[in-house]
Amino acid sequence: MFKKIAVGISLLFLIGAAHASPLNYNLKAEKVAENTWVFQGKLEDFSNLNGGNIVNTGFVVTEEGVVVIDTGPSLRYGKAMRKAIESVTDKPIKVVFNTHHHPDHFLGNQAFSDVDIQALPETGKQIAMHGNAFAENMYRLVGDWMRSTEVYLPSRPIESDHLKLGSHSFKLMSYTGHSGSDLVILDEKTGVLFAADMIFFQRALTTPHTPGLHVWLDEIAKMRDIEFSLLIPGHGPLVEDARAFDQMSAYLAWLDKVMTESAKEGLSMTEVMRLPVKPEFKDIALKRREFIRSVVHLYPKYEEKYF
Repeated sequence: MFKKIAVGISLLFLIGAAHASPLNYNLKAEKVAENTWVFQGKLEDFSNLNGGNIVNTGFVVTEEGVVVIDTGPSLRYGKAMRKAIESVTDKPIKVVFNTHHHPDHFLGNQAFSDVDIQALPETGKQIAMHGNAFAENMYRLVGDWMRSTEVYLPSRPIESDHLKLGSHSFKLMSYTGHSGSDLVILDEKTGVLFAADMIFFQRALTTPHTPGLHVWLDEIAKMRDIEFSLLIPGHGPLVEDARAFDQMSAYLAWLDKVMTESAKEGLSMTEVMRLPVKPEFKDIALKRREFIRSVVHLYPKYEEKYF
């Protein structure tokens, strides 16, 4: 069922001054825990300057092979990621996980086409349904960094809530708050929690496919019960305590309150977009841009509820 889908795209690449230098992600694996490496993305939006490298991806080296978490925004990124992994270990890659269906997390799959790629069942369906449109949009946003990138679906759906590989036991947890199908992975040996886009930290969260802010808030509350030593968010710096949970919860609650009160007062979408972002969130990257996007994504539902 999950197979390669060619992207029928004929687009003008956005090549200009930004591409005077070679298109090189310069990925460097950062060791963050025992047997655990991360590639940290920039606190930016997609552009033809960063090639879409705004996401945190990573890998764990076990005695039996490597586990890869997400493959990045393009074939070029996936190839760079694989080369960086091979510079760390000569062990084979045993499994790749796509945490959800947003393009910066799976469009590097082609570089791992010889490997078992797994995702939650619903994520596989979402990639099959929306992958081509996401890829086309990425071509428009980041240009020639996407050259030759096509959608490559997960090999199969995840069928268990645990993966045992060598001395590492990975707990595979299913949530829905961010995209409708969100995989969170805990390495129970090291305590490293790959939270993916269920958690953003110091970078404003995105909301185009959330089933609802209350759903997301409730699931973050449940995630607080997970014992971890290091949390790797989908976007933003790594953190060893509950600060990322606190920031996410506070922001989501504020966002819901703003749109609820605005809808009750009868404000138009344009009026809501002009509202100030709470000073508490002044240090969060892209706060204004993502607030406006969230209003576009979500405010019509609030209007329907209260008008």
